[in-house]
Amino acid sequence: MRSLCWLARRRSAVGSPFSTERTFSTVLFRRPFSTEPTRSRLPASKLPPLTYEDNVRLRGKHLAPALKAHYQESKAGPLKLSFGEGQYLYDQNGVQYLDCVNNVCHVGHCHPKVVQAAAAQLSMLNTNSRYLHDNIVRLATQVTDTMPDSLDVAIFVNSGSEANDLALRLARNHTQRKHVYCIDGAYHGNTASTLAISPYSKYSSVEMEDGVSKVRSPDAYRLGLTAAGTTSLCLSEFEEALAGAHSETPPAAFIAESLICCGGQVVLPEGYLTGMHSLVRAHGGVAIADEVQTGFGRVGSHMWAFEAHGATPDIVTLGKPFGNGFPLSAVITTSEVALSSGKIEYFNTFGGNPVACAVGMAVLNVIEEEGLQENARVVGQYTRDLINAVATKHEAIGDVRGMGLLFGFEFVKDRATREPDPNAARHVMHWMRDNANVLVSTDGPYRNVIKVKPPLCFTKADGERLAAALDGAMAAR
Repeated sequence: MRSLCWLARRRSAVGSPFSTERTFSTVLFRRPFSTEPTRSRLPASKLPPLTYEDNVRLRGKHLAPALKAHYQESKAGPLKLSFGEGQYLYDQNGVQYLDCVNNVCHVGHCHPKVVQAAAAQLSMLNTNSRYLHDNIVRLATQVTDTMPDSLDVAIFVNSGSEANDLALRLARNHTQRKHVYCIDGAYHGNTASTLAISPYSKYSSVEMEDGVSKVRSPDAYRLGLTAAGTTSLCLSEFEEALAGAHSETPPAAFIAESLICCGGQVVLPEGYLTGMHSLVRAHGGVAIADEVQTGFGRVGSHMWAFEAHGATPDIVTLGKPFGNGFPLSAVITTSEVALSSGKIEYFNTFGGNPVACAVGMAVLNVIEEEGLQENARVVGQYTRDLINAVATKHEAIGDVRGMGLLFGFEFVKDRATREPDPNAARHVMHWMRDNANVLVSTDGPYRNVIKVKPPLCFTKADGERLAAALDGAMAAR
């Protein structure tokens, strides 16, 4: 009886796990602002905020210099954020910024249904997946139901890097081979194994290791070719590489993002993905689709970007958006591939824990209930049309490309030569932040592409604000 009374008192103290009484205002504004630093041992939620200067000082003292802050090269310095809601972020003074680049908070910053799902499950139980729990099997069922029928096995992990790392292990176990082909300029994660398949210089200067080869990026704009010409060139080169290497280093896998993100927001040309998949399979390898940044309805036309190309991979990796900011990702694969590693136990302390799975189910539900995939399609096209209209006025904008709410615009010194202009992209990024409170980022092999990948609740009005900011930035050059 005493234990039951204790449980009742505890649940009363923490509140019902299914309560939705707390609103954004009570959650986000209950803490007083303060300018005094503190070394108190109070819970983090009770500590007053540090001053901007103290935050910068402590960051410089205690955090590794490799951990860069966005806008740290700006005259105004990096942003110190206090809270977020939907597609907006707010700094320590309550100033609002339009977030055009955060693809982690996929359904919006602090979405109440996601917050509720996490808090409710956290108040009940959180443990590892060696115990039976309804959440993990329900989420596995829900996410595989969105995939082609052959992709029916899920393995949950914590990040896109972990997902791609595990995908490599599955491919190598299944084929009993090591060699992996990746695209030049691709980024697949920050573990040792995923950096080896990420010839993207921003995050590592490590040379490609043995067992990895890169193929040409199918960037039609950079190549100066048509989509058909780009596909033909890339397929012929890949076929030649596979034929030449087949006797000594047959492929384990070909891995590609379904739209190349960090490598310049490159839309794969028609026939490319299906052709590359067919070639690697013909030589005994498997096809891996990296949907870490491209999935969950972001491309608008389909739930998964590989579907837009008519492709069905053997392994799919999911990441950031799955947990809307909570660590959750997954590998989805076929029963055949999964069975190849069935004799080797896989354990992940936090992968597939009940809280993460509750969050994942909430995210999938919100995408469907709020029509966010369709919103990505409609608002993405509307915004790109506006950006294209701005590009007609400014010669420095050489190309605008993308799908849904995942697109970029590339800056060049001369449209005829396509010489990259990273300085123009850097100017636009900083001007937008300083003068229009619009947050974007630069990317691509030459850092001359502005990438746009906002939360999927982005509206047409937000697209108009982005386009106006770009026009203003270009006029101010």
